Amino acid sequence: MFFRYSFIFFSLFGGHKPWIETSYHGVIPENMDTVLLDPPLVALDKDAPVPFAGEICAFKIHGQEAPFEAEVLNRTSGEGVLRAIGPVDCEAQKEYTFIIQAYDCGSGANGAGWKKSHKAVVHIQVDDVNEFSPVFQELEYHAAVTEGKIYDNILQVEATDQDCSPQYSQICNYDIVTPDTPFAIDRNGNIRNTERLSYDKQQRYQIMVTAFDCGQKRATDSVPVHIDVKPVCKPGWQGWNKRVDYEPGTGSKQLFPKMHLETCDGPLSAVKAMVELQTSHIGKGCDRETYSEKSLQKLCGAASGSTDLLPAPSFYTNWTASLLTDSGRDSDLIFRFDGRQAANVPEQVVPQNLTDQFTVATWMKHGPSPGLRAEKETLLCNSDKTEMNRHHYSLYVHNCRLVLLLRRDFTQVDTFRPAEFHWKLEQICDKEWHYYVINVEFPMVTLFVDGMTYEPYLVTDDWPIHPSSIDTQLTVGACWQGGEVYSPRFTQYFRGSLSGLTIRPGKIETQKVISCLQACKEGLDINSLESLGKDIKVTFHFNPAQSVLVMEGEDLESLTTAMTKVSYINSRQFPTAGLRRLHITTTVQCFGEDTCVSIPDIKAVVMVLPPSEPRITIAGSDRLVRPVSDLRRATGVAPFRELRITSTVTKGDGILVHRPGVLEVMHNLDYCDVLVIGDELDPEHESLEIPHSSLMGKHLDATNSTSGISIYGVDSMVHYEEALRQVRYRNWRPAALTNRKFRLTCSELNGRYTSNEFNLEVSILHNSPPVEHVNHMAVQSQYMRPVHHPLMVHTLNSHVSGKTPVATAVIVICIAALVVIVVLGIYRLHSTHQDSSRSEEDGAKDPETDWDDSALTITVNPMEVRDIISDRRRAVGGGGGVQLPTSKADLCRSDRSRPSGMARIAFLMSTVFWKYMHLTDGCTTWKPTFKQTVFCCTW
Repeated sequence: MFFRYSFIFFSLFGGHKPWIETSYHGVIPENMDTVLLDPPLVALDKDAPVPFAGEICAFKIHGQEAPFEAEVLNRTSGEGVLRAIGPVDCEAQKEYTFIIQAYDCGSGANGAGWKKSHKAVVHIQVDDVNEFSPVFQELEYHAAVTEGKIYDNILQVEATDQDCSPQYSQICNYDIVTPDTPFAIDRNGNIRNTERLSYDKQQRYQIMVTAFDCGQKRATDSVPVHIDVKPVCKPGWQGWNKRVDYEPGTGSKQLFPKMHLETCDGPLSAVKAMVELQTSHIGKGCDRETYSEKSLQKLCGAASGSTDLLPAPSFYTNWTASLLTDSGRDSDLIFRFDGRQAANVPEQVVPQNLTDQFTVATWMKHGPSPGLRAEKETLLCNSDKTEMNRHHYSLYVHNCRLVLLLRRDFTQVDTFRPAEFHWKLEQICDKEWHYYVINVEFPMVTLFVDGMTYEPYLVTDDWPIHPSSIDTQLTVGACWQGGEVYSPRFTQYFRGSLSGLTIRPGKIETQKVISCLQACKEGLDINSLESLGKDIKVTFHFNPAQSVLVMEGEDLESLTTAMTKVSYINSRQFPTAGLRRLHITTTVQCFGEDTCVSIPDIKAVVMVLPPSEPRITIAGSDRLVRPVSDLRRATGVAPFRELRITSTVTKGDGILVHRPGVLEVMHNLDYCDVLVIGDELDPEHESLEIPHSSLMGKHLDATNSTSGISIYGVDSMVHYEEALRQVRYRNWRPAALTNRKFRLTCSELNGRYTSNEFNLEVSILHNSPPVEHVNHMAVQSQYMRPVHHPLMVHTLNSHVSGKTPVATAVIVICIAALVVIVVLGIYRLHSTHQDSSRSEEDGAKDPETDWDDSALTITVNPMEVRDIISDRRRAVGGGGGVQLPTSKADLCRSDRSRPSGMARIAFLMSTVFWKYMHLTDGCTTWKPTFKQTVFCCTW
């Protein structure tokens, strides 16, 4: 201090330059204007306290675009301050360096002769303010991990801060906002999983992450992080659904449209895939038409003349009524044999001569026989009915071998000939449905199983059977032992299921018909074969059901394309609903190795949805009125000439046809039955039949009986309409018949869908010309005036309960005879009693009658009748000639006091009218019954 004041003291007496520090360091916060300098800005001048020369007037800054200015706060002390000219932004520039000099006030007030100090360097640092939040580099982050592994670092997220200082521009922490996640993050933004992830449990995670800078300012927006979990690379088919729904009537549907094969980047040389459709649980092995055996044979063009040995139980085919049936599969008739059931086929059904050519066909489902020593299991057997146990021909299973026994009679052949034909096949005991057809062209016998031909592996010879007069018995499910003296019985029972057992003598079945009869209506299909590569080999396993598809190829992409075209198809209009299982097996070969990658099998299902059930409706006129003459004609009458058959289904998509949701459809029918209601037809004078010409060109046959007529065969509803309209009813003696009633029902799929019961009544009109009754013995007296009493005539429709024509004729004759007798009696009295006869002539009224063929109705005026009876009493009794009886007892007396003949006749006439005169004061309609009056006519 001593030296400083010494310096000042000496400078008062001479011109000196101002003095400042050689360097300054300053700090200025963002968005503020005052700079804090160290040391403070102070200028000294040795000329002080000399006015002007010893004062500091200014600080000047030298530098390019330095946004600062210096201001003198005190001229005497030389204190100053450094301020920013405008806003200072650390993010724009963190530091500033410039030169500053101090200036004194010179020698006078005008500032002349001023002096300046040396140059000092100023370093200014802009102090940062935490004004910015962290911002992530990406809008979202994605990563993928493999299931079952623990990762140290799945991915790293990164955020930045626009602040300029390390304190506020650095990110000091990251955090996962989403709760309860199996992930963690460190301060550097590295994300890891805290537990093993499972693809089956969750295939994708989304977590939200935020960031903090070192000033603990949080990011405004969190960032989403998507983490996909991939399964462990397992070779196999991917992108397929375990269930595929199939809607009936949609044709072919792709099963695996998005399927692809994952091989984990293994080098492949060949791929072989096999797709199998399993339908053994549907019907008889797959979805087939469930029409009756006769209808199917007609549909497939089989020769006529076959005999159905296992028909549906009915009044005419009752021999199968005791057998166990399994008819719960959409009307597909199946008979189950458990080793205790069998049936005798009636003699009139059995073919009498099989000839050298015949065919035996059946559906069979059979498994291995229990026990070490299996017995014969007979499907069909023709043996002696009594006395002996000879088997003439039979078809049986023994130790999983199918055997046909055919013993010829001596009348046919007398040499050692083939008699037993054996086939050993896996199908016989695999517990699956198969279609067996045996074509016999003796001595050649061929077996067809599901359309494939098999020759017998063993043929044994035997002598013919000796001729005898013993009747034979054909049985199904066992063999008849008629030689048992005390108790003939069945033996060699069959254990399994049978359906459609038929025998056709004289003809054999063709391969085409056999294939048609056992053809499946569902199977696998593959679309657009031509679009596949040439290196793809597509082959179908030789299976008539078309249920196995095998594909081979060297190019994985082409084979995958082929797999996406595999489809399911069901051509039935009303298929059997339910599951069909799918099984896919795949074999992969690598270069130089037999096998390399193991591809797991696939198990899926096709769900065939229930079809819309049709509602078959029969409509038309339910009453037909025809005269007798029409029934007597050779063509008869056509009761169903206005018949109309329609079928509708209810749709959920609201298709508008007749009303919302109802659609009219066309499909086949397999039979229509016309049944007679009431008494059966009398073949002596009536018939119900159809002309054979009406069935020509159609797949239809007909059979009739006294109970009605049945038209059967698989054909369209239009053809059934045409046939039913040609049904004719005839009656060539219909005198006592007033009506006939019929009931019509139709079916589709062997009774699976049935129509309504359509009832029709045929009314018969008995119209005869009016009958004029003339009595040539009765002559009107010239003195008599006839009195006419009107009769009201009613038709049959007015009085359904009217008398028959015979009764009407009897009534007319009786009344006519009665009138004639009365007239003769009155004429006789007239000759004796002139006065009384005049009175009688004036008062008596003889009725004139008109008759109707249908009923007799008499309209009587009781007041008029009363007057007539009174006059008649006075005339007869008043004259004293005849005493008129007053009661039935008087009329029927047997003693001498009984009334005379004329009195009795008068009483009869009067009783008829007097009986009803008290009923009403007006007209009375009367139908007389003459049983009460004719009892005295025997006198």
